[in-house]
Amino acid sequence: MIRTSKIFFVVFLLSLAFTSIFAQNERHEKNGFISVKGQNLVTPEGELFLMKGINLGNWLNPEGYMFLFQDVNSYRLIDQALKEMVGPDFVNQFWRKFQKSYIIQDDIRYIRQTGMNSIRIPFHYKLFTYEDFMGNNNPNRGFELLDNVIRWCKAEGLYVVLDMHAAPGGQTGDNIDDSYGYPWLFESSESQELFCSIWKRIAEHYAGEPTVLGYDLLNEPIAHFFDNKDELNNYLEPLYMKATKAIREVDKNHIVIWGGSQWNTNFLVFHNPKFDDKMMYECHTYWTDTTQASIQHFLDFREKTNLPMYMGETGENTDEWIEGFRRLLERNLMGWHFWPYKKMLKSSCMVSIKEPKNWDLVVEYTKKDRSSFAKIRENRPDQNKVRNALNELLDNCKLVECSKNDGYIKALGMQP
Repeated sequence: MIRTSKIFFVVFLLSLAFTSIFAQNERHEKNGFISVKGQNLVTPEGELFLMKGINLGNWLNPEGYMFLFQDVNSYRLIDQALKEMVGPDFVNQFWRKFQKSYIIQDDIRYIRQTGMNSIRIPFHYKLFTYEDFMGNNNPNRGFELLDNVIRWCKAEGLYVVLDMHAAPGGQTGDNIDDSYGYPWLFESSESQELFCSIWKRIAEHYAGEPTVLGYDLLNEPIAHFFDNKDELNNYLEPLYMKATKAIREVDKNHIVIWGGSQWNTNFLVFHNPKFDDKMMYECHTYWTDTTQASIQHFLDFREKTNLPMYMGETGENTDEWIEGFRRLLERNLMGWHFWPYKKMLKSSCMVSIKEPKNWDLVVEYTKKDRSSFAKIRENRPDQNKVRNALNELLDNCKLVECSKNDGYIKALGMQP
């Protein structure tokens, strides 16, 4: 009888322990954050987490080439050309509808169904200011849009990296940051203050949201073609440190991500590589060989710092290259977000948007001489045809109207 009681008592203790473990895991699922452990990311349960996902490029920071434009290649230039053709009111309305059509819940659900576990969202800083951008001048517009997609990702089990693709003043000095041809951010204390304050607002807003994996502070800072790039490089780490401190005032949970200079390739600029206990690094590379040598310098920095390094952007290549490079990254336990999810006509993405009727008129206008008002009047295409083309684009960019690129998706190791 005593022996039986002891057995029941042991079983009771074990059941309490298992219940406690189960409850703890349940709490982790609901409230746990991805964290840094040496050179890896780990789940709340301590398991290795390797990012495998896609970039939602063009949605909150439009880029000209995804519209088949050439020199008209940043948001500001696209917006200017469209407004010359059909007027500011129509174009502002177009952009507002574009934000609601380009990425919707169906897109997030589909990305998850292919097998991906995360996304990176490039955004323009103006979404968090009173500056005019995509038909709005609302400092909370960024939260309105991101809250929706983060909620959808939470429902599907996708993690989110938030990427400031266009920073105040411009951090790159080329079309991708919608700048004025130079990385003025690093020479302007006013722009730096705005940069830090926006990240602090974002961090405060999402401090308790585990669906957000981390904050990618600057996309591809300081392009390689500036004669004074070495001087500019000296300003990068201090700015990262300042922004990280601002974030930590309101958010102790999320990972802060630092990208290297010269298109996220140069990591020799960092002298305080372990500045924060929840940080990692991000590299980018395009059009390289799919050999170990092409990423070894990134791996060497990872080994030196004993911090995670992930490939935040790569792609824009053949399916064969995509598969080869993806396998290379995975062999080296390097997470990835390929670029991009969606664009017009081309198949080097997950889904392709059909070209609207008369889109060639829009493209051709962007190539013409628009250096004076007389030239604008002379070269302006038929307004009704342009309006119809823009409206058709709003329909065509919806997932249900897009074509899925099976070869590209399979090359990523996913299921179309």
